[in-house]
Amino acid sequence: MSSRVPIYDTGMLIALADRKAKAMKLHEIAREAAHRPVVPGPVLAQVWRPDPGTVHALGTALRECTVPQARSSAQPMRPSPAGQAACIVCSAGIDVKDWQRIGTVLGTANLHAKKRPDAVDALVALIAVRHISAVVFTSDPHDITAYLAAYGAQDVHVVTV
Repeated sequence: MSSRVPIYDTGMLIALADRKAKAMKLHEIAREAAHRPVVPGPVLAQVWRPDPGTVHALGTALRECTVPQARSSAQPMRPSPAGQAACIVCSAGIDVKDWQRIGTVLGTANLHAKKRPDAVDALVALIAVRHISAVVFTSDPHDITAYLAAYGAQDVHVVTV
Protein backbone atom coordinates (compact mmCIF):
# COMPACT_ATOMS: atom_id res chain seq x y z
CA MET A 1 0.00 0.00 0.00
CA SER A 2 2.89 2.38 0.59
CA SER A 3 3.10 3.20 -3.14
CA ARG A 4 -0.56 4.29 -3.36
CA VAL A 5 -1.86 7.65 -2.18
CA PRO A 6 -4.51 7.08 0.52
CA ILE A 7 -7.66 9.21 0.10
CA TYR A 8 -10.23 9.32 2.91
CA ASP A 9 -13.92 9.95 2.33
CA THR A 10 -16.55 10.86 4.90
CA GLY A 11 -17.22 7.23 5.84
CA MET A 12 -13.57 6.66 6.70
CA LEU A 13 -13.48 9.71 8.97
CA ILE A 14 -16.70 8.61 10.67
CA ALA A 15 -15.19 5.15 11.21
CA LEU A 16 -12.03 6.72 12.66
CA ALA A 17 -14.11 8.98 14.93
CA ASP A 18 -16.01 5.89 16.09
CA ARG A 19 -12.69 4.03 16.51
CA LYS A 20 -13.79 1.14 14.32
CA ALA A 21 -11.10 -1.55 14.33
CA LYS A 22 -10.83 -1.91 10.54
CA ALA A 23 -10.53 1.85 9.99
CA MET A 24 -7.93 2.16 12.76
CA LYS A 25 -5.85 -0.65 11.24
CA LEU A 26 -6.09 0.82 7.72
CA HIS A 27 -5.09 4.24 9.07
CA GLU A 28 -2.11 2.67 10.82
CA ILE A 29 -1.01 1.05 7.55
CA ALA A 30 -1.58 4.30 5.61
CA ARG A 31 0.81 6.04 8.02
CA GLU A 32 3.62 4.10 6.31
CA ALA A 33 2.93 5.71 2.93
CA ALA A 34 5.26 8.46 1.71
CA HIS A 35 2.18 10.56 0.92
CA ARG A 36 0.02 11.33 3.94
CA PRO A 37 -3.65 10.31 3.69
CA VAL A 38 -5.59 13.02 1.86
CA VAL A 39 -8.71 14.41 3.55
CA PRO A 40 -10.51 16.86 1.25
CA GLY A 41 -11.75 19.92 3.17
CA PRO A 42 -15.45 19.26 2.45
CA VAL A 43 -15.04 15.71 3.82
CA LEU A 44 -13.65 17.11 7.06
CA ALA A 45 -16.50 19.63 7.25
CA GLN A 46 -19.12 16.87 6.84
CA VAL A 47 -17.76 14.96 9.84
CA TRP A 48 -16.33 17.54 12.23
CA ARG A 49 -18.46 18.35 15.25
CA PRO A 50 -17.30 20.19 18.38
CA ASP A 51 -18.08 17.37 20.82
CA PRO A 52 -15.03 16.18 22.81
CA GLY A 53 -15.09 12.60 21.50
CA THR A 54 -15.02 13.67 17.85
CA VAL A 55 -12.43 16.38 18.46
CA HIS A 56 -10.11 13.95 20.23
CA ALA A 57 -10.51 11.00 17.86
CA LEU A 58 -10.34 13.01 14.63
CA GLY A 59 -7.73 15.42 15.95
CA THR A 60 -5.41 12.50 16.62
CA ALA A 61 -6.02 10.90 13.21
CA LEU A 62 -5.74 14.20 11.31
CA ARG A 63 -2.21 14.80 12.59
CA GLU A 64 -1.16 12.06 10.18
CA CYS A 65 -3.24 13.39 7.27
CA THR A 66 -3.12 16.32 4.90
CA VAL A 67 -6.00 18.60 3.99
CA PRO A 68 -4.94 20.05 0.63
CA GLN A 69 -4.69 23.83 0.47
CA ALA A 70 -5.34 24.22 4.23
CA ARG A 71 -2.72 26.50 5.78
CA SER A 72 -2.54 24.67 9.09
CA SER A 73 -2.41 21.17 7.58
CA ALA A 74 0.63 18.91 7.49
CA GLN A 75 2.60 18.76 4.24
CA PRO A 76 1.26 16.07 1.87
CA MET A 77 4.59 14.26 1.60
CA ARG A 78 6.42 12.99 4.66
CA PRO A 79 10.02 14.12 5.01
CA SER A 80 12.59 11.62 3.80
CA PRO A 81 16.37 11.31 4.20
CA ALA A 82 16.64 12.96 0.76
CA GLY A 83 14.66 16.01 1.89
CA GLN A 84 11.11 17.30 1.69
CA ALA A 85 9.27 16.32 -1.48
CA ALA A 86 6.13 18.08 -2.69
CA CYS A 87 2.88 16.76 -4.17
CA ILE A 88 1.98 18.78 -7.23
CA VAL A 89 -1.65 17.57 -7.16
CA CYS A 90 -2.19 18.67 -3.55
CA SER A 91 -0.36 21.93 -4.14
CA ALA A 92 -2.32 22.83 -7.28
CA GLY A 93 -5.76 22.64 -5.70
CA ILE A 94 -9.08 22.52 -7.51
CA ASP A 95 -9.84 25.03 -10.27
CA VAL A 96 -13.02 26.06 -12.12
CA LYS A 97 -12.54 23.38 -14.80
CA ASP A 98 -12.30 20.73 -12.06
CA TRP A 99 -15.58 21.92 -10.50
CA GLN A 100 -17.18 21.81 -13.94
CA ARG A 101 -15.84 18.29 -14.40
CA ILE A 102 -17.35 17.31 -11.04
CA GLY A 103 -20.70 18.74 -12.15
CA THR A 104 -20.53 16.75 -15.38
CA VAL A 105 -19.77 13.54 -13.49
CA LEU A 106 -22.66 14.19 -11.10
CA GLY A 107 -24.95 14.11 -14.11
CA THR A 108 -23.41 11.08 -15.81
CA ALA A 109 -22.36 8.67 -13.04
CA ASN A 110 -24.30 5.42 -12.97
CA LEU A 111 -25.56 5.60 -9.37
CA HIS A 112 -28.11 3.29 -7.79
CA ALA A 113 -31.67 4.45 -8.51
CA LYS A 114 -32.32 5.65 -4.96
CA LYS A 115 -29.02 7.54 -4.63
CA ARG A 116 -28.74 11.26 -5.13
CA PRO A 117 -25.60 12.75 -6.67
CA ASP A 118 -23.08 13.80 -4.01
CA ALA A 119 -20.57 16.52 -4.89
CA VAL A 120 -18.29 15.58 -1.99
CA ASP A 121 -18.02 11.95 -3.15
CA ALA A 122 -17.39 13.17 -6.71
CA LEU A 123 -14.63 15.46 -5.36
CA VAL A 124 -13.04 12.54 -3.47
CA ALA A 125 -13.07 10.50 -6.69
CA LEU A 126 -11.54 13.37 -8.69
CA ILE A 127 -8.73 13.81 -6.16
CA ALA A 128 -8.04 10.07 -6.40
CA VAL A 129 -8.02 10.24 -10.22
CA ARG A 130 -5.64 13.19 -10.19
CA HIS A 131 -3.23 11.32 -7.88
CA ILE A 132 -3.31 8.44 -10.40
CA SER A 133 -2.15 5.57 -8.15
CA ALA A 134 -4.54 6.07 -5.24
CA VAL A 135 -6.69 4.06 -2.89
CA VAL A 136 -9.97 5.48 -1.58
CA PHE A 137 -11.11 4.37 1.87
CA THR A 138 -14.91 4.59 1.98
CA SER A 139 -18.04 3.20 3.57
CA ASP A 140 -19.89 3.60 0.27
CA PRO A 141 -17.85 1.81 -2.41
CA HIS A 142 -20.71 1.74 -4.95
CA ASP A 143 -20.94 5.54 -5.21
CA ILE A 144 -17.18 6.07 -5.31
CA THR A 145 -16.80 3.32 -7.93
CA ALA A 146 -19.56 4.92 -10.04
CA TYR A 147 -17.83 8.31 -9.93
CA LEU A 148 -14.44 6.75 -10.71
CA ALA A 149 -15.96 4.98 -13.72
CA ALA A 150 -17.52 8.25 -14.91
CA TYR A 151 -14.07 9.89 -14.74
CA GLY A 152 -12.53 6.96 -16.62
CA ALA A 153 -10.14 6.15 -13.74
CA GLN A 154 -7.46 3.62 -14.61
CA ASP A 155 -5.47 2.88 -11.45
CA VAL A 156 -7.56 3.78 -8.41
CA HIS A 157 -8.50 1.16 -5.85
CA VAL A 158 -11.46 1.31 -3.47
CA VAL A 159 -11.36 -0.23 0.02
CA THR A 160 -14.51 -0.55 2.11
CA VAL A 161 -14.32 0.42 5.77
